[in-house]
Amino acid sequence: MADTSFNQSVLVAKPGQSLKGVTMIFALGAAAIAVGFSLPFVIASTLVLTLLMQATVNAMLATSVGFLFRQNGLTSFGQAGYFGLAAYIVAVNSRFGFVSAEASIVLALIIPPMLAFLFGMLIVRLPHLAFSMLTLAIAQAVHEVFIKWRDVANGDDGLEVKFPNKLFGIDILIFQQPRTMVVVIWVAMVLVMVGLALVARSRFGLLTRGIRDNEERARFIGYETLVPRAIIYAIAAQIAALAGVLFSLYNGFVTPGILHWSLSGEALIMAFIGGPKVLWGPMVGAAIFFLLKDIAGDYTEHWPAIIGILLMVVTIVMPNGLAGSMVRGFRLLRKGSAP
Repeated sequence: MADTSFNQSVLVAKPGQSLKGVTMIFALGAAAIAVGFSLPFVIASTLVLTLLMQATVNAMLATSVGFLFRQNGLTSFGQAGYFGLAAYIVAVNSRFGFVSAEASIVLALIIPPMLAFLFGMLIVRLPHLAFSMLTLAIAQAVHEVFIKWRDVANGDDGLEVKFPNKLFGIDILIFQQPRTMVVVIWVAMVLVMVGLALVARSRFGLLTRGIRDNEERARFIGYETLVPRAIIYAIAAQIAALAGVLFSLYNGFVTPGILHWSLSGEALIMAFIGGPKVLWGPMVGAAIFFLLKDIAGDYTEHWPAIIGILLMVVTIVMPNGLAGSMVRGFRLLRKGSAP
């Protein structure tokens, strides 16, 4: 049986190991950013670049699901609510011009996590199933608001997102051409992963994982448990919101479909195929999801069944997902080769 005791010693970082780990995180991040800048030169096909952008945006959404599960042990069925809300904040503002386009993007990155924190203070204390159902209810409520409020959001017809010629001093074409936007989205994803890796290694990240394993023990020895769990939920919402903003920037059009539970379900599938217990696992799941969707979709319209079968196989054979199994295999190899 796994040890679920809350050990205070995990909150005490060893300086040497901590510095080495942070250096490694930044080195890997820099290498990944370099890869991102090389993509337009390596990939000639506009279609492939477009698919890569879609996969990366969805990987970001799946990462928000995985991070929440990794740190809090909770499963969200409603991350599309924060994804779509951010995109609609930008779109509605472009229609009515309440504030500048830059300010609307900033608001789109602030409002969803603020709402998530407030909701989190109410729902993260609930049993896991109740939490999951309430995240679904919140997202569907947002979905219904933007469908019914036609005067603002134009209902099922969706909204065109109009931007000025320059955004944050950058030509808007940078954000709307595949060869340049793929770099923007890739770099954003890398920065998110670096940030999450640093959070996970921090005292706060270790505390939330300790609370995840044994919340009662954490409270008994004097730690506040509600606020840290709500903060993790808010961080996950902000990642989803960033993905929504990037989606609106490139597509220039939003519909209520980006708020629907089916998108949350896809993100959940990606996260659990890749492995939510590994930070980069949802990215692996997103890549496999889009690869299968693209290849199988050319032969059959029943490609979701193939994804479903893969999910069942991974869940049964590799409970920690593909990335979790890869990490475990690597550790076994290292242990076997050690003198």
